[in-house]
Amino acid sequence: MATSQNIQYLVNTGKDEFGATVSIKTASDRRQIETFLAGAAITAGDWVAFDTTATDAGRVLTVIQASAAFALGNPLVCGVALTSQATAGGTVDVVVSGYVEGANVAAAVAAAGVALVVDNTAAGRAVALAAADTAPACGVSLEAAGVGNTCDVWVLKQF
Repeated sequence: MATSQNIQYLVNTGKDEFGATVSIKTASDRRQIETFLAGAAITAGDWVAFDTTATDAGRVLTVIQASAAFALGNPLVCGVALTSQATAGGTVDVVVSGYVEGANVAAAVAAAGVALVVDNTAAGRAVALAAADTAPACGVSLEAAGVGNTCDVWVLKQF
């Protein structure tokens, strides 16, 4: 079932059961998460794409780690895996729009504001969008890549 985008919660603080002020803002206040079937093993933080080896409508219900077989960007990228799935056939939550902490990016993403695309560098890993890329940007970095080739990103909605 698709997630709702009808309500945006903008309050930053609230009261807990003891009356103390607590932060209640979360990353989910500005993102959309969809559940897909995993076509293969997927690790949280990987960029994922529709699985064109599936049949019929299964091609847009099933995702795999975004392939690095596209030299000019992978146009099938649909988001970043929020959860890991070790086997094909299980479910995986994917952020299809909005904030993701610790997405898989190339170490060369050296600043915030870099448009991202998954090309032929490494499967599941985004790199800086190049002028020659024909696929649209799938996200934007919110910081420079850190240890382990990860950074916080904003996923651009593709569908």
